[in-house]
Formats: sequence, C-alpha cells, structure tokens
Amino acid sequence: MNRSLALLAALTLLGGCQSFTSPSADGTPPVEDAASAPAESKKAESYGSFSADTLYALLTAELAGQRNRFDIALNNYVEQAKATQDAGVAERGFRIAEYLGSDQAALETSLIWAKNAPENIDAQRAAAIQLARAGRYDDSMEYMERVLRGQGDTHFDFLALSAAETDPETRNGLLQSFDRLLARYPDNGQLLFGKALLLQQDGRPEEALELLEDQPAATHDVAPLLLRARLLQGMQRSDEALALLKKGIRQHPEERRLRLTYARLLVERGRLDDAQEQFTTLLQQSPEDDDLRFSLALVHLEAKAWREAIVYLEELVERQSHVDAAHFNMGRAYEELGELESALGEYSQVGAGNDYLSAQLRQTELLFKLGRGDEAARRLAEARDSQPDYAIQLYLIETEAQSNHQQYDTAWNTIQQALEQFPEDLNLLYTRSMLAEKRNDLGQMERDLRFILEREPDNAMALNALGYTLVDRTTRYDEGKELIEKAYQLDPDDPAILDSLGWAHYRLGNLAEAERLLRRAAELYPDPEVIAHLGEVLWTTGKQDEARKVWAAALEKQPDNGILRKTLLRLTGAETL
Repeated sequence: MNRSLALLAALTLLGGCQSFTSPSADGTPPVEDAASAPAESKKAESYGSFSADTLYALLTAELAGQRNRFDIALNNYVEQAKATQDAGVAERGFRIAEYLGSDQAALETSLIWAKNAPENIDAQRAAAIQLARAGRYDDSMEYMERVLRGQGDTHFDFLALSAAETDPETRNGLLQSFDRLLARYPDNGQLLFGKALLLQQDGRPEEALELLEDQPAATHDVAPLLLRARLLQGMQRSDEALALLKKGIRQHPEERRLRLTYARLLVERGRLDDAQEQFTTLLQQSPEDDDLRFSLALVHLEAKAWREAIVYLEELVERQSHVDAAHFNMGRAYEELGELESALGEYSQVGAGNDYLSAQLRQTELLFKLGRGDEAARRLAEARDSQPDYAIQLYLIETEAQSNHQQYDTAWNTIQQALEQFPEDLNLLYTRSMLAEKRNDLGQMERDLRFILEREPDNAMALNALGYTLVDRTTRYDEGKELIEKAYQLDPDDPAILDSLGWAHYRLGNLAEAERLLRRAAELYPDPEVIAHLGEVLWTTGKQDEARKVWAAALEKQPDNGILRKTLLRLTGAETL
C-alpha cells in the first residue's frame, strides 16, 4: 500500500479500532466490531486533526496489533500520545499497555490521558492507580480526589493495599493524606474504608476498628462493613462479627459478599444449620454458581447430612463442574452411609488431580476392609499403568495397606517391585526400612536409612527412625541418642522425636529427663506408644498409681491396642488393669 492510500485507510480505521482491554480464551485480544459499538464508545475513540506522520504511525500501530506485533503497536501509540497530547490516543495507548502489562508505558499514557481529559473520571482513576503502582502515593491521592469530586467510584482500598509493603514513612505520609481528605469528605465510605485498610495493613487493627465504629458510613457501606467484621474476627470477637454481618444483610439483602462472609463465619463457628440456610439463599440468588453449589454440598457433609450433600454433588456432576471433587465427596458420603459398593463406584471415577490419590487411598482401604485385598492390588496396578506420574504414590498406598493388615510378606514384595522401577526414591526406601524393622531385618533397615541420610543429612524423620531403632532394639544407646538429638535440633516440637529422645534417656537411666520429655510428647500427641513409654517411666520411678491412670485413660479410647497391652503384661503381669 502506498502512503497516500494508507492515510485514506487510517481515516476509516481510526474511528473504530479493536480494543486491547482483555484477552480472549485463546490469549488474543478481542476484536470489537466498529459497526456494533455504541455511539458513545465511538465518540470516545475519535481523534483530533493529526499530521500525516501521526496518522501513518497510528495506522501502522493498528495493523501491527492485528498481526499480534503488540510491541510495535504500543511503541507507536506511546510516542504519538507524547507528541500529540491527545486524550484519545493516550487512552488507546494506555489500554494496550495495560493489556500487555507494561507498567511504565501505562503510567506515562494514563497521565497524558488524565491531563488532557480533566473531566473524565476513568482517566483520573487510571492515573491514580498507575501512580500508586509506581509508589507515588501523594500524587496518586491528588488524582483520586478528582475522582471523588466527580462522584465516581474510587480505589482508596487499592492505594492502601499497594502501600502495605512500603516503608513506615511512606505509610505515615499516606495516612496523613487520608486524614486531609476525610476532613473534607467525612461521610465518604470508600475513603474511610481505605484508611481503615491501611491501618490494618500497618498492624494497627484496634485503631482501624475504632475508626470504622465511629463513622456513620461504616454502618451502611458494604466494604467498611466487611472490613469491620474481619477485624472483629481477627480479635476473637466472632459473635460481634456475626451480629454485624447479620445486620448488614438486612440492610443489603442482595449483597452477595456480605452473605457469603456471614455463611463462612457460621461454618467456622459450627453453626452448620444456619450456614446451610445462607448458602441455600446464595444459590437461589445465583443458580448458575457452581462454586456456591459445591460449598453448600460441603456444608451438608460437615453437618453429616449425607443424603442432602449427595443431591448437590450429583447436580455438579450433571453440570460437569467440580466433577472429580464431587465424585470423591460422594464416595465419602456413601461410605458414611454404609453403602460401600456405591462409595467404591464414586472413588473409581475420580480422575487425575487434587483428589486422585485420596480417592485411591480410600478405595484401597475399603477393599481391604471388605477382604478384597487382591482386587485392591489389581486396581492399583491398573492405576499405575493409566497414571504413571502417580506410580510411586500408588505403590506407597498399596504397601501401607498391606502392612496395616499384617501382610508383611506381600507388602515386602510390593515395595521391592516398586524399588526395581525407582531404585533410589527416598520415600520408597524409607517405607522399605519400616517394613524391614517389622520383619526383624534391622540390617536392611539401617542400610536404607543410612542411604537416605547420605543424600539428606538433615532428614529428621530418617534420623529419628534410625536413632529410635538403635535405642529400642539394640544396645547402641549412645549412638541412637546422638541421632535423635540431631533430629530434635531440626524439629524440637515433633512429638515423635520427643518420644524417641525420652525413651533414649530412659534406656540410659536418665529417668527425670525421660519423664519430662515423655510428658511433653504425650501432651502434644497422646499416641498409644507414647503413653506406653510414659507409663513405663512412671512405673519404674515408683509412680505406679499415676502410671495405671495414664494407661487406663489410653485403654479406654483404644482397648485393643497391642502396644499398650504388651507393656502392661510385661510390667504388671496382666493385659488389663
């Protein structure tokens, strides 16, 4: 095309060119049909009288945009916005820069747009936000005040959030700017919300709450109401937050955010029936919202309303939304109802994703519970073939299930098969080491754990496992204690490590320290083995009555626990108290 022809084409194209506001599903900018655009939109995109060079540059930018050369389009529009100071060109450049995520270009063009369209609220707001992103908060506030004067929606909340990670001096300066505006607009809820949000981000929640409680706008506007409820909740004043949200819903019955926040807080407080009512209302207001439908199903599950939950989960499957999660949770519901075949059917339909391994685990445990271990192994083998990325985890699920049902030889064969495929996987090696201990093959256990520690010297779990075995199953007490102490330095609050360290001190005769550590372990995690150890130390130190009480409490919860019964038989001569 020659230059004169290009200029003629520009006169046609520049009145209704495509928009770069947001990408379409395939990642390309959507094209707006000029013929169908509203008259106001066309007017907003019209340009003043330009030189031939400017028209040529803008036409080149449009053609470049159509060919996905957005770098050329952006560069031309930025240059021409600076040269012409035209609001339309600047806005177009800003939209392209925003679409491309070009912060500097977005800032430059938004300022030109705002300067040359002083009555345009969108232009002032765009400049304010870009200035805030650039850390120029005082300048940003000036533009946001223009939006405020024009009675447009402001973004004082964005200013507050964007300043959260800045230095204290900057935050204090911004707070002073908020105070100046609040003195002129004391009833503006958006401004009030912005300052309260900044106080919250500054670690001053009490001041934020006091500000919201003292201002009338906070009682009526939704954003301050939500922030006030969040602040109350953070101060462990959830009942007050619930009352505030309930009042807010009466004032704004169609406001989705208020009702959703209220419903979630009801769930957190264990008021599941009330939460169900709120989620039901939300779903009635937005019947196409499958996230709400899924939330309502989960609330029914939490309330143990299994049948009701299944209804909503089946709807999700029919609507092809949250399909895997729906199948998994239907499996849970059917399992609770005792309909185990239905549960197995649901678990088997869960595809690869977040719920896949959990479904495989539940399916395996159910099959073993039904005495169908061979079927479980077959299903897991099929799963490994169809989902090879999950092969290691599926081997671990199978081995764990076989071991839990005392099928140690079968579990050993499974883990050996896994290690033939993945010979240096540390999780598989750790699992084999635990199986080796059950098979009294302490040499194999130590070799596997030493292999792990060669590659991960700070693996607290391997250190603790090896150290405990040396203390409990051999006479290498000092060596075992050294390993456990290293694990303790890495994770001093792990109850399993505390139990091991207490047992090591017991073996070495340090009874007072053993009792201290084992009491701490039992507080954190009253596992039968920990209780058995604590009771034995108490028994040895002459505190037999307390030992009996400790054991009795544990046996009441787990009357058939083998570790407790063996400890009682060894020390008292009977398996029961």
